[in-house]
Amino acid sequence: MLLGSIEAGGTKFVCAVGNENYQVKDTITFPTTTPQETLQKAADYFKQFPVTAISIASFGPIEIRQTAANYGYITTTPKKGWQNTDFVGFIKQQVNVPIFFTTDVNGSAYGEYVMSLLSNEDIDSLVYYTIGTGVGGGAIIDGKLVGSLGHPEMGHVLLKRHSDDLNFKGVCPYHQDCLEGLVSGPTFEARLGKAGKDVPLTNPVWDIMSYYVAQAVLQVTLILRPDKVVFGGGVTSEAFLQKVRRDFAKMLNGYVEVPDLAKYIVMPAIADNGSATVGNFALAKRLLKA
Repeated sequence: MLLGSIEAGGTKFVCAVGNENYQVKDTITFPTTTPQETLQKAADYFKQFPVTAISIASFGPIEIRQTAANYGYITTTPKKGWQNTDFVGFIKQQVNVPIFFTTDVNGSAYGEYVMSLLSNEDIDSLVYYTIGTGVGGGAIIDGKLVGSLGHPEMGHVLLKRHSDDLNFKGVCPYHQDCLEGLVSGPTFEARLGKAGKDVPLTNPVWDIMSYYVAQAVLQVTLILRPDKVVFGGGVTSEAFLQKVRRDFAKMLNGYVEVPDLAKYIVMPAIADNGSATVGNFALAKRLLKA
């Protein structure tokens, strides 16, 4: 049995086919250009293989309610040219197999959850954040994706400002003081005039950002009480998470019990940002058993 995965990002698409043991058998990566060109490349790729189901993990916002008239669409995305794009309909018209549709971070969250189970971790829940060009988050509770009215938008929760960051406007056009507006990759350019990869961990801006990310972890800890919180994306590193753990411990102040922070606030278990691919294989497999 071959399963299909589309990890649809605003910069690139990663398509893959794999088996029911979540092993990648083939993969292709190509730039995200226009919807017509990009989705056609994805459809043409899967026509080469006898896939039995496909899971799509897409940038958003997207419509995940199957009762909605625009189910399967990318909706109000800021990605130019991609507003109101019928993603699922386009693929299904050319590759007529069952399709599961969710957000990119939900796909990654599910991949990390599956990997934890395969590693015999005793967990029922986790939260996954990606911090890159934007910030998103997905949650698994009791093995199920969180969200019914729509998918979570954890990157747009509002935060308390750091005292050394009061004059920074924020880069989110909707909510200046949200997590994405204060810690996403473009904030380095906005604050310092250079890319994040060129900013050493000794720069005070990393302490400002860890203060914000720790607030996000505090929120999901107190609201969802997950077994662990995973961070992926280009901005994240183990050295940065050490700062986040430090600030989170101060903010939590022993109020509730959490696991050892080195095991609670962690980098992805799946290397090379492959969490969404594994998650898609698992979701496609689950779809066939539904």
